[in-house]
Amino acid sequence: MSAKHTEIAIVGAGIVGLAHALAAAKRGFKVTVFERNLRAIGASIRNFGMVWPIGQPAGRLRDRALKSREIWLDVAEKTEIYCDRCGSLSLAYHQDELDVLEEFISTNGVSESLSILSPAEVLRKSAAVNPDGLLGGLWSDTEMTVDPRQALQALPEFLFHTYGVEFEFGRAVTAIDYPNLQISNQLWSADRILVCSGADIETLYPDLYAESGITKVKLQMMRTAPQPNNWRLGPSLSAGLTLTHYAAFSECKSLDILKQRIEIETPHFPEWGIHVMASQNGLGELILGDSHEYGLTPDPFDRAEINNYILDYLRKFTNFPSLAIAETWHGVYTKLAGKTEYIASPEDHVFLINALSGAGMTLSFGLAEENMALL
Repeated sequence: MSAKHTEIAIVGAGIVGLAHALAAAKRGFKVTVFERNLRAIGASIRNFGMVWPIGQPAGRLRDRALKSREIWLDVAEKTEIYCDRCGSLSLAYHQDELDVLEEFISTNGVSESLSILSPAEVLRKSAAVNPDGLLGGLWSDTEMTVDPRQALQALPEFLFHTYGVEFEFGRAVTAIDYPNLQISNQLWSADRILVCSGADIETLYPDLYAESGITKVKLQMMRTAPQPNNWRLGPSLSAGLTLTHYAAFSECKSLDILKQRIEIETPHFPEWGIHVMASQNGLGELILGDSHEYGLTPDPFDRAEINNYILDYLRKFTNFPSLAIAETWHGVYTKLAGKTEYIASPEDHVFLINALSGAGMTLSFGLAEENMALL
């Protein structure tokens, strides 16, 4: 039986795989994507949909995030993918939170796209912000929101019709021995093979996976019913807890004081890795979360108290017309401590690419451009 051939085989139709499919197809390669499920069902559809450059440290990673943003905008213009250039507000209700924001802006500079706002200026930006105790906020205009469920369905159609990328859904790759890929009882060959799914890296290269130091992160999230009367959130919102989560703020010396207060006053937040954000999709639903539980075998059962912690904290900095929860879920993504991605080559012309540490929507398109330029 002769093998079917493609120039670039990509394993995994999550955002990392689709981003690399786009980067390869734009360069004129014949690309085939293999996905074990009938559609993407993993971490790529179980997130806020936020493209969040403000969370990435200045330099290489923020540049990568801004490149991803540029590609998202280009793709959205050519499809019906929902894309809201809403910007973001990081809110301060304690002096230690405002101190971190002011230190951050002192090193990143004030501009039309990045500035500290007074309480009155924050409230002019967003009617969703709770004014009680508000000290100010960090405005950034680089953040966007897409609907991950819609985008991960629309991107394969776009790639197929625009670039001829072929998709083999419901086809698990069971073995790779370059240049061959075994898919059920069918043999394929490829000039380059990119494995972009954490689950497939784990099953195809279990020894490498075990040696890599990769762990898994479980997050809990919620979605409200559509907000009444077509109410819109405006900028995506976060508050003090989020400053402790993103690497962009890690160089702020004042962050230690904030972390210490949180640890003393509300130890359940660091215990469950909780930081709280809100975005809104095109249907008017609010996406809320999230928590972070680390380990190779995530608990399959969600904890009601974690969702309650998230909602209680959310009420302190927001005023939404409705917090009627329509859906709860958890997602699991891979993370490599101290790294922003995992890239390995178990044999010539085979590349393993994953573990973007929960920033797949923000970084994947930019990372794919960098990788395809090298390949």
